[in-house]
Amino acid sequence: MSAVSDRVRIDFGNTDDQRDRGLKTPEDIVRYDNIVYGEDKEIQILDVYCPLKEGGRLLPVIVSVHGGAWVYADKQRYQFYCMNLAQRGFAVVNFTYRLAPENQFPACLEDTCLVFSWVKEHAREYGFDTRYVFGVGDSAGAHILGLFTAMCVDPGFAERFPFSVPHGFVPMALAMNCGVYYVSGSKQPEDILFTQLMEDFLPGKGTEEELHLINVLEHISGKFPPVYLMTAENDFLKKHTMALAEKLLEKKVPFAYYYYRDEHLELGHVFHLNIRTKAAKLCNDETCSFFRRYVREEEQ
Repeated sequence: MSAVSDRVRIDFGNTDDQRDRGLKTPEDIVRYDNIVYGEDKEIQILDVYCPLKEGGRLLPVIVSVHGGAWVYADKQRYQFYCMNLAQRGFAVVNFTYRLAPENQFPACLEDTCLVFSWVKEHAREYGFDTRYVFGVGDSAGAHILGLFTAMCVDPGFAERFPFSVPHGFVPMALAMNCGVYYVSGSKQPEDILFTQLMEDFLPGKGTEEELHLINVLEHISGKFPPVYLMTAENDFLKKHTMALAEKLLEKKVPFAYYYYRDEHLELGHVFHLNIRTKAAKLCNDETCSFFRRYVREEEQ
């Protein structure tokens, strides 16, 4: 592992420890933990969170793809955020995927495909309404979700990988939060972190062909589902969000662009994960409201 990936794991872990300290499972949530979705029973595991108040009604589903610069995090780091979404009337699937450098690309993308397939296969068991399956991802998770969706809508792109998406499946809508949508390979200060991470993430350490393959902007088409697109005033990746907005406009993909700012609190990268804050509540409310636009009225 490179020094930069090691530093990401330490620094991000300390920040997340502080953010989630003292949080507990809400009393209005039922959770099903550590369900194996792949061959690796230690890593390829997921949780399902459902609101108790919904009883036996089939629930629309949100699949969360966590961030962490492709080298950090797991479902434990996202459990409170995902349960927060579930409190808004969704079944939420929160999964751990294989990280680089131990498992380089496309392992994380393969695991995402496996999880969406798992959702379809286990719908009856967990009360999923598979007519309404949404995806949410932030930072590197938004990047992975973007590539997964490109596979769903573009068979030619999907053929470049030795695994497949669920047959005939496209997410109903996406939430792309503070995401990474391209890596230039540049040595400029604002790009150097991701250029260095590519040495751990990609087998060829970031060849021109690899960077094109993982460039989400290159794979957006008019067949993409609607997108809730979010950034914040102090998000160091907000230029990525602006670039994706331009691409969605170009391809005529419906989307809603949200730019968050708070006069009393600095809203930085992935601020929405800190569910104690008013800004996170607003953002997560608006995410779920966006998704509910695509659920038939009689089902709400």
